[in-house]
Amino acid sequence: MSKSFTALNPILHQPARTQLVAYLAGRGEATFSEFKRLLDLTDGNLDAHLKKLVDAGYLTLRKEVGMGRPQTVFSLTNTGREALAAYISQLATLLKPDTVSEISIIPPKISPARKR
Repeated sequence: MSKSFTALNPILHQPARTQLVAYLAGRGEATFSEFKRLLDLTDGNLDAHLKKLVDAGYLTLRKEVGMGRPQTVFSLTNTGREALAAYISQLATLLKPDTVSEISIIPPKISPARKR
């Protein structure tokens, strides 16, 4: 008996974008600078990946102006969280049934915005 697989989400099935969304699922929010340090991507490459995620409705952004340079802060939307959960679930179906336990993505507690 052959089993057909559902195509993986093409937006999330790219390593940098998977890492961006997964990081936000656990962290809540992050700045462009933080992503750049964590993922060691060029500004242009990181910007292109973030734009794809924003355009897909997976991320929101806001500009914070403080004492220093303005910062762009990204957070995962409910749509993005659902897409990540579905992506992880699709990957899990490729594994042996006994190797996967229940998968859930629980929204993190977001602390109030930090003053800069």
